[in-house]
Amino acid sequence: MWPTRTLLRAFPDEVVDMRHIFGLLVGVIVAAALLFGGGWATRESNRGMTENIDPSRDTRMLIALGIMLVLGLLVGLVLSGRISPVATFIPSMVLLAWTVVYALDVSRAAELAPAGASVQKEIAEAGQGMLTLLGNGVYGLLGIALFVPVLMPSRWSGPARDEDDEYEETQPEYY
Repeated sequence: MWPTRTLLRAFPDEVVDMRHIFGLLVGVIVAAALLFGGGWATRESNRGMTENIDPSRDTRMLIALGIMLVLGLLVGLVLSGRISPVATFIPSMVLLAWTVVYALDVSRAAELAPAGASVQKEIAEAGQGMLTLLGNGVYGLLGIALFVPVLMPSRWSGPARDEDDEYEETQPEYY
Protein backbone atom coordinates (compact mmCIF):
# COMPACT_ATOMS: atom_id res chain seq x y z
CA MET A 1 0.00 0.00 0.00
CA TRP A 2 0.96 3.59 -0.43
CA PRO A 3 2.32 5.53 2.57
CA THR A 4 -0.42 8.14 2.16
CA ARG A 5 -2.96 5.36 2.51
CA THR A 6 -1.67 4.48 5.98
CA LEU A 7 -1.80 8.13 6.96
CA LEU A 8 -5.44 8.26 5.90
CA ARG A 9 -6.18 5.19 7.99
CA ALA A 10 -4.52 6.75 11.02
CA PHE A 11 -6.58 9.92 10.71
CA PRO A 12 -9.94 8.47 11.94
CA ASP A 13 -8.26 7.24 15.14
CA GLU A 14 -7.09 10.77 15.84
CA VAL A 15 -10.59 12.06 15.16
CA VAL A 16 -11.98 9.62 17.71
CA ASP A 17 -9.52 10.86 20.31
CA MET A 18 -10.42 14.47 19.52
CA ARG A 19 -14.11 13.56 19.74
CA HIS A 20 -13.65 12.50 23.35
CA ILE A 21 -11.60 15.60 24.19
CA PHE A 22 -14.31 17.75 22.64
CA GLY A 23 -16.85 15.75 24.66
CA LEU A 24 -14.92 16.53 27.83
CA LEU A 25 -15.07 20.27 27.10
CA VAL A 26 -18.78 20.06 26.25
CA GLY A 27 -19.39 18.10 29.47
CA VAL A 28 -17.75 20.76 31.62
CA ILE A 29 -19.80 23.47 29.90
CA VAL A 30 -23.03 21.49 30.31
CA ALA A 31 -22.30 20.87 34.00
CA ALA A 32 -21.62 24.57 34.63
CA ALA A 33 -24.71 25.60 32.67
CA LEU A 34 -26.93 23.17 34.58
CA LEU A 35 -25.55 24.22 37.94
CA PHE A 36 -25.27 27.98 37.58
CA GLY A 37 -27.81 28.71 34.85
CA GLY A 38 -30.36 26.28 36.20
CA GLY A 39 -29.79 27.45 39.76
CA TRP A 40 -30.24 31.12 38.90
CA ALA A 41 -33.29 30.45 36.74
CA THR A 42 -34.87 28.37 39.50
CA ARG A 43 -34.28 31.08 42.06
CA GLU A 44 -35.83 33.71 39.78
CA SER A 45 -38.85 31.58 38.93
CA ASN A 46 -39.40 30.84 42.63
CA ARG A 47 -39.22 34.57 43.34
CA GLY A 48 -41.79 35.20 40.64
CA MET A 49 -44.14 32.55 41.99
CA THR A 50 -43.95 33.72 45.61
CA GLU A 51 -44.39 37.40 44.71
CA ASN A 52 -47.05 36.63 42.06
CA ILE A 53 -45.14 38.41 39.28
CA ASP A 54 -46.39 38.32 35.70
CA PRO A 55 -43.49 36.98 33.58
CA SER A 56 -44.43 39.16 30.61
CA ARG A 57 -43.86 42.30 32.69
CA ASP A 58 -40.65 41.32 34.45
CA THR A 59 -37.49 41.08 32.37
CA ARG A 60 -35.66 38.86 34.87
CA MET A 61 -38.52 36.37 34.78
CA LEU A 62 -38.40 36.24 30.98
CA ILE A 63 -34.65 35.73 31.07
CA ALA A 64 -35.08 32.92 33.62
CA LEU A 65 -37.67 31.20 31.43
CA GLY A 66 -35.39 31.61 28.41
CA ILE A 67 -32.49 30.08 30.32
CA MET A 68 -34.66 27.11 31.28
CA LEU A 69 -35.65 26.61 27.64
CA VAL A 70 -32.03 26.83 26.47
CA LEU A 71 -30.93 24.37 29.17
CA GLY A 72 -33.65 21.94 28.09
CA LEU A 73 -32.48 22.24 24.50
CA LEU A 74 -28.84 21.79 25.55
CA VAL A 75 -29.60 18.65 27.56
CA GLY A 76 -31.69 17.26 24.71
CA LEU A 77 -28.92 17.86 22.19
CA VAL A 78 -26.28 16.29 24.40
CA LEU A 79 -28.48 13.27 25.11
CA SER A 80 -29.51 12.63 21.53
CA GLY A 81 -26.51 13.93 19.60
CA ARG A 82 -23.62 11.91 18.25
CA ILE A 83 -21.20 13.57 20.66
CA SER A 84 -18.84 11.50 22.78
CA PRO A 85 -20.51 9.99 25.87
CA VAL A 86 -17.92 11.86 27.93
CA ALA A 87 -20.11 14.93 27.31
CA THR A 88 -22.89 13.33 29.34
CA PHE A 89 -20.64 11.48 31.77
CA ILE A 90 -19.05 14.61 33.28
CA PRO A 91 -22.29 16.42 34.24
CA SER A 92 -23.94 13.17 35.35
CA MET A 93 -21.11 12.41 37.76
CA VAL A 94 -21.15 15.95 39.13
CA LEU A 95 -24.91 15.89 39.71
CA LEU A 96 -25.00 12.33 41.07
CA ALA A 97 -22.03 12.90 43.37
CA TRP A 98 -23.64 16.00 44.83
CA THR A 99 -26.91 14.10 45.26
CA VAL A 100 -25.10 11.29 47.12
CA VAL A 101 -23.39 13.83 49.38
CA TYR A 102 -26.81 15.38 50.02
CA ALA A 103 -28.30 11.99 50.90
CA LEU A 104 -25.45 11.26 53.33
CA ASP A 105 -24.97 14.69 54.90
CA VAL A 106 -27.29 17.60 54.11
CA SER A 107 -25.19 20.27 55.81
CA ARG A 108 -22.03 19.25 53.94
CA ALA A 109 -23.91 19.31 50.61
CA ALA A 110 -25.29 22.77 51.45
CA GLU A 111 -21.76 24.02 52.13
CA LEU A 112 -20.74 23.09 48.56
CA ALA A 113 -23.18 25.59 47.05
CA PRO A 114 -21.87 29.13 46.55
CA ALA A 115 -24.60 30.74 48.65
CA GLY A 116 -22.56 32.70 51.18
CA ALA A 117 -22.22 36.44 51.67
CA SER A 118 -18.70 36.42 50.22
CA VAL A 119 -19.83 35.82 46.62
CA GLN A 120 -21.57 38.08 44.11
CA LYS A 121 -25.32 38.52 44.37
CA GLU A 122 -26.14 36.59 41.17
CA ILE A 123 -23.86 33.71 42.10
CA ALA A 124 -25.38 33.57 45.58
CA GLU A 125 -28.86 33.48 43.99
CA ALA A 126 -27.67 30.67 41.71
CA GLY A 127 -26.36 28.82 44.77
CA GLN A 128 -29.71 29.11 46.50
CA GLY A 129 -31.40 27.81 43.35
CA MET A 130 -28.90 24.94 43.24
CA LEU A 131 -29.88 23.97 46.76
CA THR A 132 -33.55 24.05 45.76
CA LEU A 133 -32.91 21.78 42.78
CA LEU A 134 -30.73 19.50 44.90
CA GLY A 135 -33.29 19.24 47.69
CA ASN A 136 -36.15 18.54 45.27
CA GLY A 137 -34.23 15.70 43.61
CA VAL A 138 -33.97 17.35 40.20
CA TYR A 139 -30.18 16.93 40.13
CA GLY A 140 -30.53 13.21 40.88
CA LEU A 141 -33.07 12.84 38.09
CA LEU A 142 -30.90 14.74 35.60
CA GLY A 143 -27.81 12.82 36.71
CA ILE A 144 -29.44 9.47 35.97
CA ALA A 145 -30.81 10.70 32.64
CA LEU A 146 -27.37 11.98 31.62
CA PHE A 147 -25.70 8.72 32.71
CA VAL A 148 -27.81 6.43 30.50
CA PRO A 149 -25.98 7.31 27.22
CA VAL A 150 -22.70 6.31 28.88
CA LEU A 151 -24.01 2.74 29.10
CA MET A 152 -24.72 2.52 25.35
CA PRO A 153 -21.80 0.84 23.53
CA SER A 154 -22.77 2.44 20.22
CA ARG A 155 -22.07 5.89 21.68
CA TRP A 156 -18.43 4.98 22.34
CA SER A 157 -17.71 3.83 18.80
CA GLY A 158 -16.51 6.40 16.34
CA PRO A 159 -17.92 7.22 12.93
CA ALA A 160 -17.96 4.55 10.23
CA ARG A 161 -14.53 3.96 8.74
CA ASP A 162 -13.51 3.68 5.11
CA GLU A 163 -12.37 0.03 5.49
CA ASP A 164 -15.99 -1.04 5.85
CA ASP A 165 -16.91 0.64 2.58
CA GLU A 166 -14.00 -1.04 0.75
CA TYR A 167 -15.14 -4.44 1.96
CA GLU A 168 -18.64 -3.90 0.60
CA GLU A 169 -17.28 -2.80 -2.78
CA THR A 170 -15.27 -6.03 -3.25
CA GLN A 171 -18.30 -8.27 -2.71
CA PRO A 172 -19.82 -9.64 -5.93
CA GLU A 173 -23.37 -8.67 -6.73
CA TYR A 174 -25.84 -11.52 -6.76
CA TYR A 175 -28.80 -9.56 -8.04
